[in-house]
Amino acid sequence: MTAEASQAGSHGDRAADGERPLRIALLTYKGNPFCGGQGVYTRHLSRELARLGHRVEVIGSQPYPVLDEGLPRLTLTELPSLDLYRSPDPFRTPRRDEYRDWIDAVEVATMWTGGFPEPLTFSLRAGRLLRARRGDFDVVHDNQTLGYGLLGDVGAPLVTTVHHPITVDRQLELDAAVGWKQRLSKRRWYAFTRMQRRVARRLPSLLTVSGTSRQEIIDHLGVRGDRVHVVHIGADTDLFSPDPAVPVVPGRIVTTSSADVPLKGLVHLVEALAEVRAAHPAAHLVVVGKRPTEGPVAQAVERHGLGGAVEFVKGITDAELVDLVRSAEAACVPSLYEGFSLPAAEAMATGTPLVATTGGAIPEVAGRDEETCLAVPPGDPRAPRRGPRPPAGRRFAARPARPRRTRAGPDPLHLGPRRRGHGGQ
Repeated sequence: MTAEASQAGSHGDRAADGERPLRIALLTYKGNPFCGGQGVYTRHLSRELARLGHRVEVIGSQPYPVLDEGLPRLTLTELPSLDLYRSPDPFRTPRRDEYRDWIDAVEVATMWTGGFPEPLTFSLRAGRLLRARRGDFDVVHDNQTLGYGLLGDVGAPLVTTVHHPITVDRQLELDAAVGWKQRLSKRRWYAFTRMQRRVARRLPSLLTVSGTSRQEIIDHLGVRGDRVHVVHIGADTDLFSPDPAVPVVPGRIVTTSSADVPLKGLVHLVEALAEVRAAHPAAHLVVVGKRPTEGPVAQAVERHGLGGAVEFVKGITDAELVDLVRSAEAACVPSLYEGFSLPAAEAMATGTPLVATTGGAIPEVAGRDEETCLAVPPGDPRAPRRGPRPPAGRRFAARPARPRRTRAGPDPLHLGPRRRGHGGQ
């Protein structure tokens, strides 16, 4: 425990482990809590750390994190960017009076030249803030920024979580690109991964969420294996649980997709739905995510005439999400790759039959084919046709799957005795 931690809080103010609470800065350059893994992870991790008695200050950029209310130990500090990708005017050019400093100029220049600036520019702003507030925190937890601005002394030990290397996304995007212009554009957009590779190699240790992601970090980022530590995440089984009172909607398939990108494999699920409906006309898909207006998924929906069979929902509450998953005849994870796949764990915890690909770490979460899920190869639209048929399918999933999620390991927030000085500082 640091000297600052021993002084934090009033006399008798203790965390759940009986020690003085830590003052934690949790950094996230993208904070949308309804779409995309970073915002969801930040929301749940910050809440549970606060419930354990720690003081958590989330430092984030647009879209700002939406944190759980009613937790006085949990606060949000907004660290604004120029928000160049906001709706309804993405890739906008800011007015002259919007520029505040040289970091803003770097942000715009990178966007103008086809790059993605946010990991770099957020790290520069966050590093500046942390150094100005030296002594305010006992630990800084970076949620996958891996930017130059967080190298060196940031005033407290640095813990960095990498859910999976973005180099995986980059390669999948390049594989799906058509023509040299599209490939060149993708290479420029993902140029920030070179920075993340350099930063990762200079950090004394990294956390990740699965054995598969650990190996990808070693292979893609060149980090030594003894510096990468796995801390699994898991579903909240008090929330995601079976409820026989929720009626199952015939033909309903549920999936989650944070973006219309090759990594998520949604286009393959839409193609599969078209084939399934030939034999089962009631089959329909509910996607938790934003409806794309263009791109491969929108084109596949139109090509197969599935406008009335594919529904997109977003911004729903946790309770609504749980009941949606419970109401499905099957949940599906069609991703080509996942570093963990929380939707798979959540579906299994409700007892809903799961059809999942074998991409990335999904088998670590979902288990063996025909034991706790039906496992299919990624990118094969014909594979999901072997999906479960109720009621046998629901019994198949409900019995072994929920215990598997419960047996995933100790409290994922418990990092053991190393947590006070993680990172070698």
